[in-house]
Amino acid sequence: MKKFVLVMLSMFAIAGCATNTSGLRIDGSTQKVLFANDSMSRSLEVNDITTTVVDGHVQGIVSLTSNISSDHDLLYRFYWYDGQGLEVSKPANWRRLIIRGEETVSISEVAVNPSATEFRVQIRKNND
Repeated sequence: MKKFVLVMLSMFAIAGCATNTSGLRIDGSTQKVLFANDSMSRSLEVNDITTTVVDGHVQGIVSLTSNISSDHDLLYRFYWYDGQGLEVSKPANWRRLIIRGEETVSISEVAVNPSATEFRVQIRKNND
């Protein structure tokens, strides 16, 4: 029993030391922006969320502006869903994005799967 309790306490200690990489989530279909990081919500603004069609494939575009004078070193990736809300492709690898102080940039991706109709983007701080 002591070993079990020791293992459980060790697991909680390790989980408590894990780096929090949460940031923000942007849903293209609902135009919702969910910040999970207070400092990112103050320093980064989502200007526009657009969905277009390019050669029969959906393209998601998100415009971001830095509200601070220092740089943001971020990672982002797109997720693609069909009309029923089911994920239609594996998420791509995280991509690096550097936003200079008070700069506005756009990130975009075209869905590989033609059945994709909606997207979601996750953005987090790059802790490398």
